[in-house]
Amino acid sequence: MSRFSQPDPELGHRLSRRGMLGVAAGATAAALLGAAAPATAATGNTTAAAGGATPATTPGTKGRGRPVLPPGRLGIQLYSLRDKVSTLGFGPVFAELERYGYDEVEFAGYTQGSAGPITLAQLKRLARNHGLNPIGSHVGYYSDDPNAYTFAQNLTKVLDDAQALGLKHIGTASGPFRYGSTVDAWKRAAEDFNTYGAAARARGMKFYQHNHSEEFSFATDNPKVRLYDILLKETEPDLVHLEMDIYWAYVGQFRFSKRPDGTPAPFEPLNYVLRQPDRYPLFHVKDGESDPSNPYGYNMTDVGDGDIDYQRFISAVTRLRGHRLAHHWQAEHDNPAESFTFARRSSAHLHSLREKC
Repeated sequence: MSRFSQPDPELGHRLSRRGMLGVAAGATAAALLGAAAPATAATGNTTAAAGGATPATTPGTKGRGRPVLPPGRLGIQLYSLRDKVSTLGFGPVFAELERYGYDEVEFAGYTQGSAGPITLAQLKRLARNHGLNPIGSHVGYYSDDPNAYTFAQNLTKVLDDAQALGLKHIGTASGPFRYGSTVDAWKRAAEDFNTYGAAARARGMKFYQHNHSEEFSFATDNPKVRLYDILLKETEPDLVHLEMDIYWAYVGQFRFSKRPDGTPAPFEPLNYVLRQPDRYPLFHVKDGESDPSNPYGYNMTDVGDGDIDYQRFISAVTRLRGHRLAHHWQAEHDNPAESFTFARRSSAHLHSLREKC
């Protein structure tokens, strides 16, 4: 199953990247900074093990203060590791993620071209055997194919599978553009999402939508209205939740801080979360190096190599009363140069962050 039911122009856009540095691996921040490179995968294929450079850390924070990252809440979007899943299978990939200190996984399909057939029961057991909690999954929103595996075409099957895996969240990374980009079009999409949210809640799950940058653009029939604001207003807070992809939200800030007529319309992605923290159970932690010459404003990087201040962002959310353990943080890179290296380095960086004293 593909991650998206419709082609996504932003994911098709290949952002340039810095050179990658290898890191050591382990299950805690200290081990991540000092352990040896990963072992040979169980299939007999050798996992990539880049040379042992020290991962990037936030200056002056290492070893001081409370960890920014809450315990047990670091996950990874498996789309970032699709090349390894397709060649090694889920088992060896999960074993590596366990070594790197991950607690959770978010699916982007339940086969991803996996080496050999696998059932949902086996997939759930594999994850749990490696200490990984399956926290959510991305499924397409809609398709012209009536048999497509999407919320619109096969809602019951989508929820059956999520329930079989024990997921607490089930969502889509497709934008709410099914009916267009007008105010009424997004109200119609919001009605769809409310329907999926009600069906998911009846199963004990939360439905969520994952953003890219286009959600922060403006309605074509009313350029004073930001589309993302329509989504928030027209969906029921207890039925429809959001997974903020922090990188794409900052790309949206770069692209859409002015209306089409040039008038200022600034926004801060973090403020959306602070105003309604209960609506954001999940986050994608993805980094980018600022580059105003890039039409997207950033070049995507491994977490810690870019300019997004994750010490500030994660701390601001987890310091809210009652929210220390209320959110899940999924590392992601759409097209990593070497996916295991990305996973190791991102975990090491996030585990190294400390709150300012």
